[in-house]
Amino acid sequence: MHARDLPWRVGPAVRAAGVQPDPYAVWLSEVMLQQTTVAAVRDYFHRFTARWPDVGALAAAEDAAVMGEWAGLGYYARARNLLKCARAVARDHGGRFPDSREGLLALPGIGPYTAAAIAAIAFDRAETVVDGNVERVMARLFAVQTPLPTAKPELTALAARLTPTRRPGDHAQAVMDLGATICTPKRPACGICPLRAPCAARAQGIAADLPRKLAKPPKPTRLGIAYIGRRTDGAWLLERRPESGLLGGMLGWPGTDWAETDPVCAPPADADWRDPGAEVRHTFTHFHLRLALRVADLPADCAPRRGAFVARHDFRPSDLPTVMRKAFDLARGSVGGD
Repeated sequence: MHARDLPWRVGPAVRAAGVQPDPYAVWLSEVMLQQTTVAAVRDYFHRFTARWPDVGALAAAEDAAVMGEWAGLGYYARARNLLKCARAVARDHGGRFPDSREGLLALPGIGPYTAAAIAAIAFDRAETVVDGNVERVMARLFAVQTPLPTAKPELTALAARLTPTRRPGDHAQAVMDLGATICTPKRPACGICPLRAPCAARAQGIAADLPRKLAKPPKPTRLGIAYIGRRTDGAWLLERRPESGLLGGMLGWPGTDWAETDPVCAPPADADWRDPGAEVRHTFTHFHLRLALRVADLPADCAPRRGAFVARHDFRPSDLPTVMRKAFDLARGSVGGD
């Protein structure tokens, strides 16, 4: 009765009535939820499943369309792996996901956690599912003092001890819900927790202090330049980033590499490039980025050295990754076009 109502879930009562979870929905949601919150994922999940309702439809999708729908979720390697996995399932498994952890692990982009989650939730396999919420519950329940990430194997072993053979999917989601709604990072609601009696951290008065974490090293700051040019007919000069690396395969503005030294790069086309007096500041997982902007009004016969023009009717800012969209928002008033 207390399970979260999530669009990719089949609740315990409905499941008891014989309705089985859709492995496609479980897989898609688990990939989307990596390093992201439920609140951020809901709308993306609805859009993806409306446009590509099953794994076969997603496997047949154009890369650019999927990357465009993914824009804003971050960690774009997940979107590339999403397509690789969908195509492997369609090509090698007749459009059906393997029903075991081992079979799922053999698919592109599926690691140990995701394989365990799909196996347990979609196929009711007795696999141990450990995300950040589960780690927090285990650390408090057993008063584990070892800091994360060092404690991960210990916490996984403790979670495995509690994983049942009956309804393991419901159990996995229940523990995740407990961590998300009651055993929260700050101010855990111990008074209403169903595990308050056996919780060692509550008994010791240290629940809010766990799990302990090793101090993270400060993130470095990298510098770069983005060139935002618009032709007199309204077309924008863009380039697709290499498939490998950060923002791989995404459309973006031509520019320099991102490094901790001052960027040096010839502009992508001959023009009067101007500084609009704005700078993009963006934070990735491992570094902060400061992106200087240069803008130009490009002539109709412009022959760029890098990138290609996208007609104004085909250009959608929403298709850009977040950092590139920030650059567009800052620079759009400084360039012309009709």
